[in-house]
Amino acid sequence: MKRFYLIGFTLLLAFDTLNLVCFKLAGNHALPVELSAAWLARVFSHPWIYGAVVGYLGAFVTWMSLLKHAPVGPAFAASHMEVVSVMILSYWVFSEPVTPTQILGALAIVAGIACLAFAEGDEGTRDVVPA
Repeated sequence: MKRFYLIGFTLLLAFDTLNLVCFKLAGNHALPVELSAAWLARVFSHPWIYGAVVGYLGAFVTWMSLLKHAPVGPAFAASHMEVVSVMILSYWVFSEPVTPTQILGALAIVAGIACLAFAEGDEGTRDVVPA
C-alpha cells in the first residue's frame, strides 16, 4: 500500500505542477489580457493551455483514485505539495524571486505533511487494549 501512496502522490504532484506551470506559460503567451475573442484565440492557439487541461484531468483522476484508499487528512495536506514544487520551478524556469518567507512557508508545508504522515502511521501501529 505504501508503494501505491508513493506513486499516487508523485503522480498527483506531477499533474498539479504541470497544470500550474502550463497555465503560467499560456498566460505569458496570451498577453495582453483582455476580454475579447482575439485574446481567447491567443490563449487556445498555444499548446500550453492543453497541457494545463491534461494536468487538471490527470490530477482529478489521480486524486479520486487516492481518496479511495488514503486517509483524507494526510491526503489533503499532501495534495498541496504543488505549492512547493511550483515555487521551485518558478524560480528555475521563470526566474521569479523566492523570499525567505516563501522558503519558511514551503518548509512548514513539508513539515506539516510529514507530521500528518507519521501520525497516521502511528495510529495504524497502536495496540488496542480490551477494556
